[in-house]
Amino acid sequence: MEHDLSMMGLFLKADFVVKAVMLGLLGASVWCWAIVFDKVLRLKRAQAAADAFEDTFWSGQSLEELFDRIGSRPPDPMSAVFSAAMREWRRSTQNLPNPAAIKAGLQQRVDRVMGVTLQREMERLEKQLGVLASIGSVAPFVGLFGTVWGIMNSFISIANEKNTSLAVVAPGIAEALFATAIGLVAAIPAVVAYNKLANDFARYAARLENFAAEFSAILSRQLDARGGA
Repeated sequence: MEHDLSMMGLFLKADFVVKAVMLGLLGASVWCWAIVFDKVLRLKRAQAAADAFEDTFWSGQSLEELFDRIGSRPPDPMSAVFSAAMREWRRSTQNLPNPAAIKAGLQQRVDRVMGVTLQREMERLEKQLGVLASIGSVAPFVGLFGTVWGIMNSFISIANEKNTSLAVVAPGIAEALFATAIGLVAAIPAVVAYNKLANDFARYAARLENFAAEFSAILSRQLDARGGA
């Protein structure tokens, strides 16, 4: 009796539990790739928006005009950090009787607001990134479970048929090992993508932190100028 050892044939002849494992791993792989494409596109858009914003920011345009143009809904994380700082700056400096009335804690509040906004924006960008790490660490074990289950069934079949020839043993073992192969197919890209994206997001976060530090220095100089006026 000939056995169909193609991937579809191995799947169709597999036990119900092994089929469920294979389908689950295939679903996890599709989910993984969807997350990867989404994060790559989001990061590229964020980098491009940051480039455009920094060109405008360092062009010499008034910070007040830039803030008015961005409005209350900044389109990217760097604009959000800038907008949050300017909003706190305006609240604390408008309608003051004299420059000396500027509170000493304004600089700390602005830095804190920028830090909170930066963290919130990065959490939004990195959302579901942990799913890749989970798939990368769990998928091989799920595939191994399917393999162990399939081999158990193979040994039971061998015992029932009382036939240990390779023609009888090989198809069942192949079906079982197919689950491990699918687990690795799901896990390896997930691990590689997670490491790459985590490094890229870390570099982008460092870029935001550098911008926040430079902007904080600019506001600090303006505070000193007002205080000395």
